[in-house]
Amino acid sequence: MFPQNYDENPFIVIWELTRACQLKCLHCRAEAQYKRDPRELSFEQGKKLIDEIKSMGNPMLVFTGGDPLEREDVFDIAEYAVQKGVRVSMTPSATPNVTKEAMEKAKEVGLSRWAFSVDGPNAKIHDHFRGTNGSFDLTMNAIKYLHELEMPLQINTVISRYNVDYLDEMAEMVENLGCVLWSVFFLVPIGRGQMNDMISPKEHEQVLQWLYKTSKKVPFDIKTTAAQHYRRVVIQNKMRENKSKSDRDNIIFEDALMKGKTGMIDGLGRAPKGVNDGNGFVFISHIGDVYPSGLLPIKAGNVKETPLASIYRESEVFKQLRNPDGYKGKCGVCEFNHVCGGSRSRAYAVTGDYLESEPYCIYIPKALRKKVKN
Repeated sequence: MFPQNYDENPFIVIWELTRACQLKCLHCRAEAQYKRDPRELSFEQGKKLIDEIKSMGNPMLVFTGGDPLEREDVFDIAEYAVQKGVRVSMTPSATPNVTKEAMEKAKEVGLSRWAFSVDGPNAKIHDHFRGTNGSFDLTMNAIKYLHELEMPLQINTVISRYNVDYLDEMAEMVENLGCVLWSVFFLVPIGRGQMNDMISPKEHEQVLQWLYKTSKKVPFDIKTTAAQHYRRVVIQNKMRENKSKSDRDNIIFEDALMKGKTGMIDGLGRAPKGVNDGNGFVFISHIGDVYPSGLLPIKAGNVKETPLASIYRESEVFKQLRNPDGYKGKCGVCEFNHVCGGSRSRAYAVTGDYLESEPYCIYIPKALRKKVKN
């Protein structure tokens, strides 16, 4: 059962096992390095952290990096988590570390899913974005191994000006690859990610509408990261489509708007409520620092010094992020702020204030439209 009260427990925990990585991706949040940091959480510290995560309503746990395969004990850590009953998935980089043997080991220890990044429908676009020639071909070969092992495949794609014109081809490729989930990331200008690589606010809206239409005709699920306004787009479209709504439909949409509950709305994933930075979501860095997300670099504590639960529940920044009514500008008065809330990471990256409005959302809330009319 997924956590229902995000004030107490997160829906998902991201643990950056290491920042070491052989790639040089243009958008890298972590500004990954070739060598491991000696300050990384040790295996014993990692086990303690997993015990804490398990006690927090047993949220989903994702190993990320850098490249988690740069740690020789990655599968020992994964095995410990799985034995504790924690659901674990991993997002490795497409490097020579991704061998069939590594995937066999992942399946053996019980990883629930393996995610690969694919940022273009061909090698030219993908390899440019990943900063490494041969990355696309290596990824495609690795996906073949996954299918041989019958492991579920997730594809992660970062939307940028480099690939926004190739989304139809991307969706076709994701389907042909037998993907179960397409996780679409919208660029936040942090780390190596730059403002001039981002698509415009208008293009954000166009892509979100395109994703909704695409979701209705493909066999895989679609979710977004750093594009919380996709929930608004989904709900708007469903409300238009369900013109003869039953009382039950009205209650579902009302719960989404007033309480952020999205679990009953088809197309919005498994989370019982809309997840946002610090609100159902927590990120732990390679050295144990805790952040609302990997894209929102406001440190709230360190798990070497303070239990994760205490940081998540009691940190002032986390508590502010879990109160959408405290958001500023149009996000603060928007009728969708409990289900959406905008990307707090992008608000911080662009304005320097994580409570400010989502700067790449073009929607005008009803409250502001009324003021204009008056």
